[in-house]
Amino acid sequence: SRAPEMENQSVVTTFIMVGLSSDTQLQVLLFVLFLSIYIIALLGNLLIMAAVLSSSKLQRPMYFFLFHLAVVDIICTSTIIPQMLGNLVVVRKSISYPGCMAQLYFFTWCLGVEMVLFTVMAYDRYVAVCHPLRYSIMMNKTTCMGLSALVMVIAVVNALVHTGLVLQLTFCGPNIINHFFCEIPSLLVLSCTRIMMNKTMCMGLSALVMVIAVLWESYCFIVRAILRIKTTEGRRKAFSTCSSHLIVVSLYYSAVIYTYIRPASSYSFNKDKIIATLYSLVTPTVNPIVYTLRNKDVKMAIKKMLPHLGK
Repeated sequence: SRAPEMENQSVVTTFIMVGLSSDTQLQVLLFVLFLSIYIIALLGNLLIMAAVLSSSKLQRPMYFFLFHLAVVDIICTSTIIPQMLGNLVVVRKSISYPGCMAQLYFFTWCLGVEMVLFTVMAYDRYVAVCHPLRYSIMMNKTTCMGLSALVMVIAVVNALVHTGLVLQLTFCGPNIINHFFCEIPSLLVLSCTRIMMNKTMCMGLSALVMVIAVLWESYCFIVRAILRIKTTEGRRKAFSTCSSHLIVVSLYYSAVIYTYIRPASSYSFNKDKIIATLYSLVTPTVNPIVYTLRNKDVKMAIKKMLPHLGK
C-alpha cells in the first residue's frame, strides 16, 4: 500500500517541458531550425520511399530495408518535432500524461527499430560484399520478410517493456521535464516510487551489446573483404560508400549509449538534450542524404520521378 504522505499528494496529469532554451529570441531561431529539419527529414524520406516504390531497379533487399528506415525516420521526427514546435510558440510548454506516454512509446519503438535495422542493413552489405555469388540465395524474399518481421517484433517488445515499466511508476511530485520530449531518463527522475533503474539498464545493455556485436562484426568482415579488392579504384568506391554509413551508425550508437548506458547519478540534462538531438532529430534527417548521395540507382529513380532535377 502507498505511504500516507503519498496518498495526500495529487497524481500528475500534465507535464511541463523545459525545452532546449527559455530565451525568447533563441526560441524563434530554434523554431525556424527545427521546422527546417522536419521539412528536410519529411521530404527526404518520402522521396526515398517514392523512389523505391516506383523503380524496378530498386526492388532489391538493400532498398527494401532502406524503405523501412525511411518510414521509421518519418515516424520518429513526427513523434517529436510537431509537439516541440508547438511548445516553442506558447508560454506554457505542457504535454498531457497520456500524450507523454504515447510519445515515449512511439519514440522507444523507433529507437528499437532503427538500432536493429542498422544491424540488418550491415548484415545485408556483409553478404553482398563477402558472398556476392550467394547473395540472391542468402538474401531472398523470404529471408528479407523474416528479418523485417524480426525487427518489428523486437522493437514492439522493447517499447512495450520500457513504456510498461514507466506506466507502473507514480508521478506525484515535480512535473517539470528537463527535456524537449518525453524520454525514459528524464521521466525516471520525476517518479516518487521505486524506478528499478538497475534492472532496466541491465536489460537494455544486454540487448544493445548483442546488436552492436553483430553490427561491428559485419562491418569488420566488410572492411576485410574491401581490402582484398585488387584495384585501387574499386577499394576507393567501396570504402567511400561504407565509410559514410559507418559514420552515421557510429554517431547514432555513441549518442544512444551515452544516454541510456550509464548510472542515473551521472545525468546532466542540459548536456543530454544536445546529445539526444543526434539520434532523435539529426540522424533521421541525414539518413536520406547518406544513403542516396553516392547511390546511382536511387538518384536515377528520383530523376525519373522529378525530370527537372536531371536538367
